[in-house]
Amino acid sequence: MSRKGNKVIHLPQGVTVQINPTDVNVNGSGGALVVNYPNDILVITNENGQIRVTPKTKAQTGSIFQGTVYSHLNNAIAGVSTGFKKHLKIVGVGYKAALSGNQLTLAIGFSHPVVFTIPSNLKVVCPTATEIIITGNSKQAVGQFAAQVRAVREPEPYNGKGIMYSDEIIVRKVGKTAEGASGGGGGASAAPKPAAKGAKK
Repeated sequence: MSRKGNKVIHLPQGVTVQINPTDVNVNGSGGALVVNYPNDILVITNENGQIRVTPKTKAQTGSIFQGTVYSHLNNAIAGVSTGFKKHLKIVGVGYKAALSGNQLTLAIGFSHPVVFTIPSNLKVVCPTATEIIITGNSKQAVGQFAAQVRAVREPEPYNGKGIMYSDEIIVRKVGKTAEGASGGGGGASAAPKPAAKGAKK
């Protein structure tokens, strides 16, 4: 059985669930979400605000689906109660982001701006021209949109420019020119030339 799936999900204050034959409706202050599950493999119960996901079979498929559905349910309950957030920052001279209605526009060093249409189930704000905060009740939707925005100009390791998560650590690299300058020579040009025959010393 799945170690994660065997845990109990405790319903927070203000969150309700309705267990149907093939899905679970999760409602809270942050909206409503639906989690599907295979009812021929799993049983989902709610006892006094404690949600359990139990496999009907001891086969490996039961354990796999148990852990997956447990994670989806747990994320949905967290999403409608507290929500999810991704914080992106933009680094680079002239790089910036701007909002206009349901569109996010990035000026990120290309000859043209990059425009994203913000999904209806997400909220995007730009506290500054170099910050993007994405929030929503769906962990998958928040993470996917943040990844799409970041992919426009992934952070490069030499100058650290690009779009990155606020808590992301970029492993920096030393450029080739700087490496050669600090290497102390060793090339053919560094060796002294022999004196010409018969030349005066």
